[in-house]
Amino acid sequence: MIKLCLADNHPVVHYGMKAYFSENPEISFAGVVNNLEGLMDVLKKKTVDAAIIDLELDGLTSISSVKSLVKDYPDTKIVIFTNLAEQIYAPNALKAGVSAYVHKNARMEDLEDAIKRVMQGEVVFSDLVKKNLALLNKGKKSERLYRKLSSREIEVLRYLSEGKKNKEIAKLLDLNEKTISTYKLRLLTKLHVTNLVDLVNKAKTLEIV
Repeated sequence: MIKLCLADNHPVVHYGMKAYFSENPEISFAGVVNNLEGLMDVLKKKTVDAAIIDLELDGLTSISSVKSLVKDYPDTKIVIFTNLAEQIYAPNALKAGVSAYVHKNARMEDLEDAIKRVMQGEVVFSDLVKKNLALLNKGKKSERLYRKLSSREIEVLRYLSEGKKNKEIAKLLDLNEKTISTYKLRLLTKLHVTNLVDLVNKAKTLEIV
């Protein structure tokens, strides 16, 4: 029996996933939570074979948090299940050590298949991710701009695009405000823009937001 913990902000996702797996003899739920604190509590107290986590989970402000989960709970497979753009976030998630990255536009059958495969030791990401990565590796310079960005720069860009101020971002990422200003300057330079409005528009073009 594979024991799952689902960590997602949305009750409709909780309901849908529990309904889908309700009669599955191979999969059960050790916990269903809506924030990082709840996930940590379940992982500390129960045996969890795989954690299904949305990258936009409340309290999960950085890919570094995912990396810490992988390190602190090596017996639990981390499966990312999110709406965030695959070509932007999947590579960094995989570098962080997650076992699978599944976009929420996938079928539930695909998520089920990914869960079973990671339990067999595979690292799983969708054909769309593979295709996007292959295209981007062969693509034009303009199509590969995001590959210049570090995972931290992508996080800062995402928060800037959401309208958050430097002080708010610093608090979310546990950094000082000066460091955020430095990241912002790097983003302007790397993405060849001169102001925040153009930076946000570039982020939308790259599907970072």
